[in-house]
Amino acid sequence: MASADMFPNVSFSDVNAAASQEAAGKAVFGLDPATGAVRLSLVRPGAEQAFQIDLSDAQIFKLGPMEWLCVSGETEAKAGVEEKLFSRAIKVVLRTEAESKAFSLAFQRWKQQTISGKAGESLENGSIVACKSKFDTKIEASSAQMYFHYYGQLLHQQNMLQDFVRTGTYYAAVMENRADFEGKVVVDVGAGSGILSLFAAQAGAKHVYAVEASEMVEHAQRLISGNPSFGQRITIIKGKVEEVELPEKADILISEPMGTLLVNERMLESYVIARDRFLAPDGKMFPTTGRIHMAPFSDEYLYVEMANKSLFWQQHNFFGVDLTPLHGSAFDGYFSQPVVDAFDPRLLVSQSTYHTLDFTTMKEEDLYEIDIPLSFVSSVGTRVHGLACWFDVLFNGSTVQRWLTTAPGSPTTHWYQLRCVLAQPLYVMAGQEITGRLHLVAHSAQSYTIYLTMSAKMWGVGADPGGILQTSTAKLELKEPYYRLSQPQAYMPQDQQQPPLSSLQAQGSGQQMQDGLSPGITVDQERDSAAFT
Repeated sequence: MASADMFPNVSFSDVNAAASQEAAGKAVFGLDPATGAVRLSLVRPGAEQAFQIDLSDAQIFKLGPMEWLCVSGETEAKAGVEEKLFSRAIKVVLRTEAESKAFSLAFQRWKQQTISGKAGESLENGSIVACKSKFDTKIEASSAQMYFHYYGQLLHQQNMLQDFVRTGTYYAAVMENRADFEGKVVVDVGAGSGILSLFAAQAGAKHVYAVEASEMVEHAQRLISGNPSFGQRITIIKGKVEEVELPEKADILISEPMGTLLVNERMLESYVIARDRFLAPDGKMFPTTGRIHMAPFSDEYLYVEMANKSLFWQQHNFFGVDLTPLHGSAFDGYFSQPVVDAFDPRLLVSQSTYHTLDFTTMKEEDLYEIDIPLSFVSSVGTRVHGLACWFDVLFNGSTVQRWLTTAPGSPTTHWYQLRCVLAQPLYVMAGQEITGRLHLVAHSAQSYTIYLTMSAKMWGVGADPGGILQTSTAKLELKEPYYRLSQPQAYMPQDQQQPPLSSLQAQGSGQQMQDGLSPGITVDQERDSAAFT
């Protein structure tokens, strides 16, 4: 059931009454507990409800900056049948312009629930089904519930706020570009704690609409109320950007819609939808563009760590049970997890490339499937263990252009970097070309399935220019990463990298690892430990 919207300090009067006096009280939007009807209740302190307004046939008209006229139909029972007799007009006065705007938005939001009847209401030939927004049609309800629950908790907001690279870059981007905010209408998409709304207000925004769908709105309201010099110009709106209505167009959108690998959680789609719904022509977006960067890497330690995880399933006698039939599936499962951590950029074996997403022009549908061709030239002879990825975003301000980067070697952020590890590494020589494809496919759990193909091309004198020596593929789930989250390890040159032998103990099995483990790893039958050949 939807929670009520309450405005504790209003005054109201019945325009129809000849000697009506203006009374102080509160206005409450909500559902009638008896009938489930959507109503606006105007209540005097210590008294019974003075007015009950059914929103199904009510309208409001703006009389002034803080004054509204609410007109609704009144009914009277005659012989047991309700007949509409006349219209009632109630004048409602709010304290501030911000409250006045919030009252108008709440009225429209609650009235929307009555436009096509109530969900589940019986009709002659069926029943009314609740209309789904664009968000609801493409996202699983269980995923959305977990997502909004997660971001409704202060501890997770604190984790993001304490990422000083993230928060500091946003602050600098706004303050260095005051000309883009002064006197402007701003929409904060997915406002969370409201910190970006407060930044925009500090930069002189005329008004900020902070749109947030989680229960974090209650905390955001307290934070904004606790900063009244800015809060008077901020209106918090609870709801999804796909569903809410705003009273005016925005001159600038501000948001933090980036997830792991830039696109995880699929909030970029909501950012683009907000652009189409709320942004005025020639309006600005902060951030403006995003780039996904990619490069092949070599990390023997990480590969062995991943391979080791499945050794548990190589036991032939686990309390009398042979676990080995599940080893192959376990091995594949661990390598289906992208690795999220911070790594030394010297593990990269070639220059990186990038794929650009222009938030100002792209379509929402462009984010459903992202196909990126790969082409690199190895700078060293080594084993390539997969593809490393990170992202950056640009705040293209009128005064200063500022980048927020998550690149390896840069100050670490809460996004870290991401690596897709191949179960079968590639062997390359210096100067050899590495080609492939990174294919991201969105799904209803607010994330992406990653399809990675990497190939080592023929190399050397007389080689076929289009020939392929080796190809390795991987399918990974971006929603289920392995959060390694270690700081970059001390770098060791490629020719000196050796895995720790003690880390490859075969836990009760002397049989050689199969089903995907690199043929370069063998197990000493007598010592029951692994070594590289």
